[in-house]
Formats: sequence, structure tokens, C-alpha cells
Amino acid sequence: MTKQCQIQGAHVSTGNNVSHSHRKTRRTFKPNLQSKRYWVPSLQRHVTLTVSTKGIKTISRIGIESALAQAQAKGLVDLK
Repeated sequence: MTKQCQIQGAHVSTGNNVSHSHRKTRRTFKPNLQSKRYWVPSLQRHVTLTVSTKGIKTISRIGIESALAQAQAKGLVDLK
């Protein structure tokens, strides 16, 4: 499973840990990913998506069908 949101496209990014003495060491920032199951009325089935918390809010705001349409246009999700 990739560490990427299937709706927003959020993925792992990198940066620095900065100590009190300003030493810098590399680190990763991981998105808050959740596995959620949604009912899609047009497909008449459930779809399990790996989405970030921002993606969950997007789905609740615009609806699952329009969110999936936008994600398919971006190439983030492939439903068959």
C-alpha cells in the first residue's frame, strides 16, 4: 500500500529535525492516512479508499461520486 491519499494526493514529504543547538537531521513527514469504506450509489457497491483526514472532509463536503470523479481525472484512483 502506498503512503498516498487517493483523493487529495497527499504523500510523504521530507524535511529536517532541528535540535536546540540547530543541528539538522533528515526526517519524513507522513500524512494521516485512514482506510475508509464508502458506498458508491452509481457503482452499486462499496469502495475502500486510503484517504487522508483532509480527504475525508472533502468527501463529506462534495460527496463521494464527485470526489471520485476528480480523483480519476487526476489519475489518483482507478475504479473498474
